Amino acid sequence: MRASHTCARALAASLIALGLGSAFLPTAFADDGDGTDPGSPVQVAAAPESDDAHPAAVTACGNFAQALDGAQQYYGDFADSFEGSDYNDPAVQASNETGRAGLRQAADVATDAANTPDLDPSIADPMRSWSGAATRLLIKMAVHIPGNSLDTSVAEMNNDATHAQQACAAAGTHA
Repeated sequence: MRASHTCARALAASLIALGLGSAFLPTAFADDGDGTDPGSPVQVAAAPESDDAHPAAVTACGNFAQALDGAQQYYGDFADSFEGSDYNDPAVQASNETGRAGLRQAADVATDAANTPDLDPSIADPMRSWSGAATRLLIKMAVHIPGNSLDTSVAEMNNDATHAQQACAAAGTHA
């Protein structure tokens, strides 16, 4: 279960970085500590877009960023509840249902973003691939497949998200 939680944390950190349009990866991960609430999240301004960014890329990359944010939130909650437990735990069952619904919605948003008219295939292809990996992950969650297989799907999603972010950056915008 530890590997699954580690991958979930890596997915969460990666998706947050992608969603905020950062061009760098986080250098450290926070420990859960004593479980106290850290308060409101820090507000970060979006990275500026290039004046010559193609409108299709701006639209698609912005929508894809929303998909990443949603997936991070819902899958992260599931991964946290799943650590040290199993699918029979009522808390895991509830977060599994919510997580699958969030991933389904994120996959739909990512597919819609990839289908933006006039979008360059170098941007659209990793978005479609990410959507497919998200769909595979939610199916694995639905049939209660454990840790390592979930980790594989999360790793695919991270790779696809990175490729989409790089393509968006090359187009003068961010995801």
